[in-house]
Amino acid sequence: MPEKINLDVVAQLSRLRLKPEEREKLSKELEKIVEYVDELKGLETGNAPAESHPHQKENVFREDVVIPSNIREAVLMHAPKREENFFKVPKIIEGS
Repeated sequence: MPEKINLDVVAQLSRLRLKPEEREKLSKELEKIVEYVDELKGLETGNAPAESHPHQKENVFREDVVIPSNIREAVLMHAPKREENFFKVPKIIEGS
């Protein structure tokens, strides 16, 4: 039997404001997820090869190609404030 999930704690940690109908639906879904994880815990995986995959594929690499790009002006023209080639943002860290 899976342990009971404290939905209030989950909602608080997730910064969620749940309506009563959402709480009921979410509670049921979380219980199903926990039951499934508990079911997976019971599977025997001792004989499974490490990093097994049904399709044996190798990485396909492409050559890195440098492509010139000059989009700085296009991006910076949307900035509310800019200083030379940079976005200007308010200072948020105060010195002591």
